[in-house]
Amino acid sequence: MRIGIPHLGNAYIMVRAMAARLGAVNGEGLVIPPPMTKKTLDLGVKYSPTEACLPYKLTLGSLIEACELGADTLIQARGTGICRLGYYAKGQEQMLHDLGYDAHFLTLDISHHKFLNMLRLIRSVANGNRARTPLHEIISAFFFGIGKVIALDKIEKVAQKIRAIELEKGAANLVYKEAVKAIDDVFDSKNVKRITKEYIGKLNKLPHNPKADPVKVAIVGEIYVVIEPFANMDIEMELGKLGVEVERTLTLSRWIKYSLFLNYLGISEWREVHKLAEPYLDHDVGGDGWESVGEKVLCARKGYDGVIHLAPFTCMPEIVAQNIMASTKEDIPVLAVACDEQMGREGMLTRVEAFVDLLEFRRRKRDGRKVFSVG
Repeated sequence: MRIGIPHLGNAYIMVRAMAARLGAVNGEGLVIPPPMTKKTLDLGVKYSPTEACLPYKLTLGSLIEACELGADTLIQARGTGICRLGYYAKGQEQMLHDLGYDAHFLTLDISHHKFLNMLRLIRSVANGNRARTPLHEIISAFFFGIGKVIALDKIEKVAQKIRAIELEKGAANLVYKEAVKAIDDVFDSKNVKRITKEYIGKLNKLPHNPKADPVKVAIVGEIYVVIEPFANMDIEMELGKLGVEVERTLTLSRWIKYSLFLNYLGISEWREVHKLAEPYLDHDVGGDGWESVGEKVLCARKGYDGVIHLAPFTCMPEIVAQNIMASTKEDIPVLAVACDEQMGREGMLTRVEAFVDLLEFRRRKRDGRKVFSVG
């Protein structure tokens, strides 16, 4: 069995960690496709329905690349509700078969009983490669993989703050990339903790302006385009270059915390966020639309200067959210960015720069400072 997965941020590091811990796959058994490039997007666009959303196209392109590297078993998420996610696995499996790839699909249901479904999937993969794997080994491997994701999200959160105030632009990005590789390369929890502390220290020691008060922007929206840098054209790094502090409301570790664990304790996913959204939207509209509305309200209360709403073009849940967000009473600007294969980097950057200028103008006006310069 040669297992292939599509890219989603740093999720591949979690999968590789679990596989190595279990011994379920050897060096030849886990196929991690290359980082997403224009080739990935072109493959996905070529073989996807025109109306398919960007996450569908990118994951299809990534899975095709995994098959080209020899994967015969592919893992894809599926779900129920008002979102195209329910069609991903079936549609992509049929297309891959039409292209001549005899790949078997294993699906992960992320709509119900997420934690149990994930453990079952890990066990089926592990048992497909060797004798029956004890449950305690599966759980241990699972939490080790999660530990790596949590570590990377902690480091990235510090990087997001330092990017905005660093004196040498790009330094935080280099340290963060080193941290990703270092976390990926170790296979014991003690060293994961050590490396996390080490790289957070490196980031905080970078030359920066400790007195700076950067504009603060939250990024909300559909989980795939928020987490996958290629899908949003590295918008977080671009904002950092403009001196903006970014907080991404959706991270892999936060999704795992709420969806896999707190849900089983009777704490619903994003309960506070849903409550804040209720004056404008009191029910699930599919995908992450309900959360996007509530996050806007929460960001206003937290004192953020602005919100960037990322959504795949044609994503109905986020279209609903976008229209509601435009009419809420909270006085916080929202920039809506529709992500698809037609989005150009220069056009996106121009819009982001103009948005940051607006936020800086509003802050100067709020603080009573001069808002126009006289030449």
